[in-house]
Amino acid sequence: MKRILIIEDDKSIAELERDYLEIEGFSVEIAFTGDAGLKKALAEDFDLVLLDLMLPGVDGFQICKTIRTEKDIPILMVSAKKEDIDKIRGLGLGADDYIVKPFSPSELVARVKAHLSRYQRLIGKVPQNDSILIRGLRIDQTSRRVYINDEEIIFTTKEFDVLTFLALNPNHVFSKEQLFERVWGLDSMGDISTVTVHIRRIREKIENDPSTPQYIETVWGAGYRFKG
Repeated sequence: MKRILIIEDDKSIAELERDYLEIEGFSVEIAFTGDAGLKKALAEDFDLVLLDLMLPGVDGFQICKTIRTEKDIPILMVSAKKEDIDKIRGLGLGADDYIVKPFSPSELVARVKAHLSRYQRLIGKVPQNDSILIRGLRIDQTSRRVYINDEEIIFTTKEFDVLTFLALNPNHVFSKEQLFERVWGLDSMGDISTVTVHIRRIREKIENDPSTPQYIETVWGAGYRFKG
């Protein structure tokens, strides 16, 4: 049974999320403060975290950042804040998705299932000892680690997934919509601006000069292409 941690200070929302997820067969635990949620997330094994942004104590941004240093699990941010800057910041810190309140319980359950399914497919398809080597860049699919000239670069789950997908399909142009569907697997349920944020973050980590990338280039009006 998949375990989900809800970090949410609004008791009614947290219990509603829990009830719908438990109906679908998930095991759910709730933390009502940022401090308690972060402690539980780091100390126990969960398959996914539903994380509110505005929390007493440690806020959702800091929790996401801290979890990402130790855990490789899907993190779904939940917030009433609709500003793009908050979405960009959350995704940049390693969140896999951003859900704006109010949302329907069925949408929440669908996104949780999609992220869990996608994550399981990704880790289940990884061949043993399979690495991608391109001009000083090494992507170890088995350990899900990235190296530049043998120096490890820390990647979030989705940053790794985007980079690996593009590297496995060199010289092919993918639109933002295609990348979103292939990597996130959520069709139209999410925000494709997520793709732009992740490409920018990847370039900052692997390119000597992100403005003139040697690995992932922008094909204006079409999408992105990994130079093979």
